[in-house]
Amino acid sequence: MDSVITEHDGLLLARIEDDHMVFEVSFDELEPTDVTLRFNRDGQKVGSIYNDDGTARTMARLTTGREGNDFIGVEVPKSFVTDVLDAAEESGRVTDETAAAGYRTRVL
Repeated sequence: MDSVITEHDGLLLARIEDDHMVFEVSFDELEPTDVTLRFNRDGQKVGSIYNDDGTARTMARLTTGREGNDFIGVEVPKSFVTDVLDAAEESGRVTDETAAAGYRTRVL
């Protein structure tokens, strides 16, 4: 899998792809909870990363805004999730450092 996490156009861009899927999101805030990372842009949730029902699978989803199809979800490796969280912390985009530490303990 190829991935990139970088500043682009005033936002943090996170992208991962392989032969079967692409996940890309741009955000200005990363809001951690106990088991979810929420991507926010201009105060609106645009996606999230969550643990799939307590299993080892980590899923990423984008909010589409399309009628009848409110999200697109794909499985992503925890190494990508770690990289996204690290980059968001380094760039000051994490809304709650304590919650981020809890997320690392529970999910990563």
